[in-house]
Amino acid sequence: MSDDQGGRDGQGGPEGQGGSDDQDGLSERDLAVLALERRSWPGPGAKERAVRERLGITPTRYYQLLNALLDDPRALAHDPVTVNRLRRLRDERRERR
Repeated sequence: MSDDQGGRDGQGGPEGQGGSDDQDGLSERDLAVLALERRSWPGPGAKERAVRERLGITPTRYYQLLNALLDDPRALAHDPVTVNRLRRLRDERRERR
């Protein structure tokens, strides 16, 4: 499986710790979250389904984890393109509020 298809499954149970750490210090679940964000999705339903099936967590929990990852320097070091893109989107949304 390629990285943009999720690579690692990142499953650690519905609310588990996400498995062991890799060389970047990120858990398998963290890597799976970043991999899902690298993909393009036809619509929100497909992404939410993938979150439930691949990670075994709710979309709400997924976005909580994702927001924490965006502030984690290890995530930035691992995937700077994805993290910087998502940070820009997050900042734009905050400015509109």
